[in-house]
Amino acid sequence: MPKVQYGHKTIEYSFKEKEKLKSHYITVDKGDGVVLKGKYVSNEQAQKLILKRAKWILDKLDLVSSIGDDDIVTGSRIQYLGRKYYVELFENNSYEEILIDFTESKFRVSLPKSLNNQTDLKRAFETFLRSKAEEKLKPRIKKLAKSTGLDYNNFKIRKLEKRWGSCTPSNDIIINIDAIKLPYSLIDYLLIHELVHTKIKSHSKEFWAELSKHIPNWKELDDKMYGMKL
Repeated sequence: MPKVQYGHKTIEYSFKEKEKLKSHYITVDKGDGVVLKGKYVSNEQAQKLILKRAKWILDKLDLVSSIGDDDIVTGSRIQYLGRKYYVELFENNSYEEILIDFTESKFRVSLPKSLNNQTDLKRAFETFLRSKAEEKLKPRIKKLAKSTGLDYNNFKIRKLEKRWGSCTPSNDIIINIDAIKLPYSLIDYLLIHELVHTKIKSHSKEFWAELSKHIPNWKELDDKMYGMKL
């Protein structure tokens, strides 16, 4: 990783080439550290760009190093549909509640100072993610039920502690709200997995044989699901 010396401090950074950008910019966050983004430049030019913002970068590094793994602050990242997106907070006392806007590249959060605390922010994001899960997963399971011929009774989004989903004896399918954090390939695997349980309740050989009819690469996806953090 390239580095540059600023006084007694060493700043390590990475360069992400983005030819469409008109100018270079720098991001600092807990996961990726210091990243210079923009059109290709030589190492010497990159170092000059980093040194130009060195004091700001060091201040940001101090800030993100104090962020807890689950804290929601400017510079943290939230998992959504298989990717981690940058969070940016904007305090504005003209707001009476927390407003979350997803711009396809980051979460822009507008809120009054009185609600800029972890309890209210985490509650707001849970509400936001629940609404997105309802919006995106309900039509998806209807489409998958039609394509597989596997019908269900009711579909529910719930906060589950130790499982991604379940199918009740009456064929109600319950999906963990955190499923909205998965990529669509794993979301579809999870939904079809539970749809197969409407026909076969156990994880017997018959279950996996039925699942393979609809998802030939189910084992690969099941291994990925096992490695995902609940």
